[in-house]
Amino acid sequence: MKKPRMLLADDHNLLLDAYRSLLEPEFEVVGTASDGKSLINLAQQLIPDVIVLDLGLPLLNGMDAGAKLKTLIPRVKLVVVTVNEDVAVAVKSLRTWASAFLLKKCAATELVSAIRDVLAGRTYVTPRTAQQIEREFIRDPALQCDKRLSRRQREVLQLLAEGLTMKEAANALSLTARTVAFHKYSIMMEYNLRTNLDLLRLAIREHLVSTT
Repeated sequence: MKKPRMLLADDHNLLLDAYRSLLEPEFEVVGTASDGKSLINLAQQLIPDVIVLDLGLPLLNGMDAGAKLKTLIPRVKLVVVTVNEDVAVAVKSLRTWASAFLLKKCAATELVSAIRDVLAGRTYVTPRTAQQIEREFIRDPALQCDKRLSRRQREVLQLLAEGLTMKEAANALSLTARTVAFHKYSIMMEYNLRTNLDLLRLAIREHLVSTT
């Protein structure tokens, strides 16, 4: 019987190796990616059945990469494995593109079970997060998770928060430095920010970069 095809995305090589060792007995690991842009490119080339991805990917974060992948390859199953325990992040990803949401502190066997579930057409949420979602829903049934930043603002903010200069960010996004500067200062005006440290704090709050 043909094994389901798997693509893995995380910026820690040791973790990618661990995922591969864990999954290869049951699944075919067809590739790995260490940043969001590479993930998008590889996924379009390989068309896997399942993608296991972290949310804290460099260049293009996992939240935006996941949403883009679901548009490009609608049938792919996207499994989040993250350190981020924010309920709003879990709800937004599950509502819009993810088939499963797990924490990196989960047992290895839970990842295998989650992948089996999504391949069978089910959704999987790790019990700790599911309990938090239930508690939050009781307090606020709407669970508002929408972000105000535009897609381009998110891309620019992430790259600047990762330490790229405006010129380097412009090259990465195929924009002019002037356009990147426009987006940077638009964000600063909209959010009443004064310094690059304020920008970094906003990027962390918006889950565009990891604090670890």
